[in-house]
Amino acid sequence: MRALGAIAATAAASMFLYACGTAANTSDVERSDGDVTISMTWWGGDARTQATLEAIKLFEQDHPDIAVEPQFADWSGYWDRLATTTAGGDAPDVMQFDEVYLASYGAKGALADLGSLSRFLKTDTLHASVLDSGRVGGKLLGLPIGAAPNGVIINKTLFEKYGVPLPDTTSWTWDEFNATALALSKASGGKVRGVNLFGADTFSLRIWARQHGEELFSTDGSVSISPQTVQAYFDLERSWIASGASTSAAEWAETNGVPLDQSSIVTGGVGMMFIAAGSFPSYQAAAPDFEYTIGNWPTDGSAKKGFQYLKPSMYWTASSQSTHLAEAGLLINFLASDERVAKLFGVERGVPVNPAFTKVLENSLDASNQLVVDFSAQMGEQSGPGSPVTPNGASDVQTVIGRYNEQALLGQMSTADAAKGFIDTVQGAIDAAS
Repeated sequence: MRALGAIAATAAASMFLYACGTAANTSDVERSDGDVTISMTWWGGDARTQATLEAIKLFEQDHPDIAVEPQFADWSGYWDRLATTTAGGDAPDVMQFDEVYLASYGAKGALADLGSLSRFLKTDTLHASVLDSGRVGGKLLGLPIGAAPNGVIINKTLFEKYGVPLPDTTSWTWDEFNATALALSKASGGKVRGVNLFGADTFSLRIWARQHGEELFSTDGSVSISPQTVQAYFDLERSWIASGASTSAAEWAETNGVPLDQSSIVTGGVGMMFIAAGSFPSYQAAAPDFEYTIGNWPTDGSAKKGFQYLKPSMYWTASSQSTHLAEAGLLINFLASDERVAKLFGVERGVPVNPAFTKVLENSLDASNQLVVDFSAQMGEQSGPGSPVTPNGASDVQTVIGRYNEQALLGQMSTADAAKGFIDTVQGAIDAAS
């Protein structure tokens, strides 16, 4: 099924590459005459969908001349469908977008420059550095919705059950982390493993690179991480497997890529896992019988300061194909600034980057959401500059790292060859797209 999905994604992407032209001129955008209908699409679970539908109702009440047609899907099918509709000239007017696709769609002229919609979309409440995370080639192609750091989710219930103490997670070392993971595996008699493997997780790879004074990509749009740093990433996972701190590579491969509610950290198969912090409430909600917490990454003496950063969880974008860009701008403005939306969305799309939203949410969040807000604030004080946007051609980087990671862990390639293969494949895709 994964192979069929990859084939479908490749075909859809190929259609997209050849169908897009230059972005529409948005300098003279005006409101449409009479009643109009615009479309809006997003990915996510039931909770996100219900909250978004409620927000759409509020928008339509405020703008009775604008009807919004909702479209939604889960992550696995979202990008295939979006590539197909974009290639066919029928992209939704407003789209929820991920960082990894921002430059590739922007390079093909598929996204409108939101900076040219300033009459309808106000961005002055957002910090300049936040806005810059949505810029590609000097154009504001995406308006950030939320942002959060990476962290280690920890199943406190399991550690308490098996009597394994946790070190201070604000200052733990890699040696302490590895020893703690192994201790949980041993204390449970192998029923629980201490840590889950990284898998197809480019956010974790970015943090690993930054701990080593590198970046996954450079600002000029090429692969920047060194083969040695990628190899060390694979070698760390291999050491967890060899010691018993994690499951075997074969056991991990069988469950890699399953839905969140079937993941090992939710089912109680592992005690720790590296995650985008914004997803913490989803894990807690999926496992109400467990109590989780989240901590910063372990470090060692050579780790670079400021390796953490607040990664945008997602963006609002507008299609350059839209014939109702003014109305699309109004909808994005509503979703990004109306305080009623803040109450509906909470931190489900990430810790809001709009300060007014976080103010609205004060004293109204449940424990898991408040934990994420507090953790993000703590990491924000320690964070360095943002990480360069995934360049055009590298949208499949998550699939590529997952493939080479699996081959390295299963022993089908040496970690050195897998690291080189990963870099060569991604750089080759970037070069082909330029």
